[in-house]
Amino acid sequence: MAKKEIIRIKDIAIRAGVSVGTVDRVLHNRPNVSKKSLEKVNKALEEMDYQPNMYASALAYNKTYTFYCLLPKHESEAYWEEIEEGCLAACEHRRDFGISVEFIYYNRFDPKTFERATTDCLKLQPDGIIVVPASLEVTRKFTDQLHAQQTPFILLDSYMPDLRPLSFYGQDSFQSGYFAARMLMLIAWKEKEIMLMKQMRNGNVASKQQENRETGFRHYMRDHFPDVAITVVNLPLDESPENYEQILDDFFREHTNVHHCITFNSKAHLVGEYLLHANRRDIQIMGYDMVPKNEECVREGSISFLIAQHAYRQGYSCIESLFEAIVLKKKVNPVNYMPIEILTKENVDFYRRTFKG
Repeated sequence: MAKKEIIRIKDIAIRAGVSVGTVDRVLHNRPNVSKKSLEKVNKALEEMDYQPNMYASALAYNKTYTFYCLLPKHESEAYWEEIEEGCLAACEHRRDFGISVEFIYYNRFDPKTFERATTDCLKLQPDGIIVVPASLEVTRKFTDQLHAQQTPFILLDSYMPDLRPLSFYGQDSFQSGYFAARMLMLIAWKEKEIMLMKQMRNGNVASKQQENRETGFRHYMRDHFPDVAITVVNLPLDESPENYEQILDDFFREHTNVHHCITFNSKAHLVGEYLLHANRRDIQIMGYDMVPKNEECVREGSISFLIAQHAYRQGYSCIESLFEAIVLKKKVNPVNYMPIEILTKENVDFYRRTFKG
């Protein structure tokens, strides 16, 4: 394929029959260009199939950009930690353009902490924002302000189209839950009861995404295995993990016919580690996210399947989309669903966290 010829401003000016200065003003959207001259230049650009070098222009502009990412507070080795690593890797990849990211945290069960985090964020005058949303009502107050200030933002984890984000990254959570049910029942088709592990506070799980996964799961079970009982076990977020052992002991003592469990959060290892310590090789749990503790339980056999979300890739892609939209002035895809992939003992070593756009 022949190398495309470089088109100079001088070439455009000659083709349009105008001055070099006029072409420069048109290309950079500057004022003081007559309608006639604008038409001539645009016609020449179209005829010459001119594509501006946005990378060179952005580098020459020598501006720095600070993006902010609003995330739930979390412990180490969590799903959100891989989001952070992906964001930081994308900034390093674009370091020549002066891209950086800062993280602000809130408590998912306390709307006031989200409001404080968003207030702090707005004071910092970000160039772009990545938001893991709280409830629709609470998040809308923030995103309405972002729209008013013309600050681009990307939604991560939970898709809320009414908020009109620049873009979204995450799984189709309903389909993910439906898929999880289908995979689980390939090995649990003889079962009469399945345990659903949740972590709740005041009767609520941490995210809309988990609720949607459960909805998809129950839809599949209702349509295909309506006689299978789904029994919920809560490992409360307010209690210390030491108390979980007693809760699980009591459950499995009373439900001797349960051999398969599922959870829609990243804490399948809480049950997986219990099963290993109790030497219960007749029971397995299925969960989400390739965090190290889950990974170890998959290898040891107490977690049957994990559904991967590509957290690192999501973080990386969010920064890339902000970079393309804000720095390069490109259009970005409005909805980006992550693949729904299943990991087992046999393929867990081949899962790749890293991603390059």
